[in-house]
Amino acid sequence: MIINQEIDHGKGFDWGLASRDYAKFRDIYPEAFYQKIVDLDLCVSGQKVLDLGTGTGVLPRNMAKYGAKFVGADISENQIAQAIQLSKNAGLDIEYVVASAENFDFPNKTFDVVTACQCFMYFDKAAALPKIHDVLKDNGHFAVLFMAWLPDESEIAKASEDLVLKYNPSWTGGGLKRYKIGTPNWLNGMFEVEHAFTDSMNVSFTREAWHGRMKACRGIGASSLSAEEIAAWEKEHLAYLETQPEVFDIPHFVSILDLRKI
Repeated sequence: MIINQEIDHGKGFDWGLASRDYAKFRDIYPEAFYQKIVDLDLCVSGQKVLDLGTGTGVLPRNMAKYGAKFVGADISENQIAQAIQLSKNAGLDIEYVVASAENFDFPNKTFDVVTACQCFMYFDKAAALPKIHDVLKDNGHFAVLFMAWLPDESEIAKASEDLVLKYNPSWTGGGLKRYKIGTPNWLNGMFEVEHAFTDSMNVSFTREAWHGRMKACRGIGASSLSAEEIAAWEKEHLAYLETQPEVFDIPHFVSILDLRKI
């Protein structure tokens, strides 16, 4: 269980609780998302990549085709178990370890690239950044990747968020708006910004897939809600989705921050 006073008002959450739904419904990044990473010459052939907070191995599994050698690390044993099985099912030879972003064990200057996709906000920066800096080779890159739906631009996303908040008012994962990326104030002389940009991408969902995506969010499946509360949320959310088309697009905001080790 993770407890962070700056997230969900200090209410605990555990991604391991949502591992099955996470594995099934959160592999949603469009190919254009991965292509933007490749266009930065990251996670490509000849590189060794450490994916921190790998979850069920979404990034390594989808980017293995570009030729990099991935190692995925996550604090949750359940998430790593799903990552291993999904990679095996796909015929991929990807190494996974149970380890946090603040306490992994690799020799210095092991990796060309370190990635953190959809998880950097959970890291203790003071502890994690020096570790990331040390494990990167000279001039190596740390890529912070993020994609999230935009409730102000989608009635479906807004209605789904409202239902999450009805059952879990402590959840602070909603309400995302577009933002600009500047130079972070936490680089501490270890990194400099090589590239920083944002984009928009539509992601297509069926009603089932969107329901699963929402259930696998921090506010429901990974939360400390009871089984009865989650079941009640599911019933109401599914009833709402029955009023929507079978297939629909949800607009998403994407940000990519590419930092070079100095």
